[in-house]
Amino acid sequence: MLGWALVFLVIALIAGVLGFTSIAGASIAIAKLVFLIFLVLFVVSLVMRLIRGRPVV
Repeated sequence: MLGWALVFLVIALIAGVLGFTSIAGASIAIAKLVFLIFLVLFVVSLVMRLIRGRPVV
């Protein structure tokens, strides 16, 4: 999922350099959303691992 956020970020940067501002804006919004979902899932998985008490491997 983090890879998808990076892909949309690169698309936004390239579109911004070429002058496609609407595409760049949409791509950066999608990148932010995907990154936020990644962070939420990461924190939830860390909390669940702490609750269960299993060692981190």
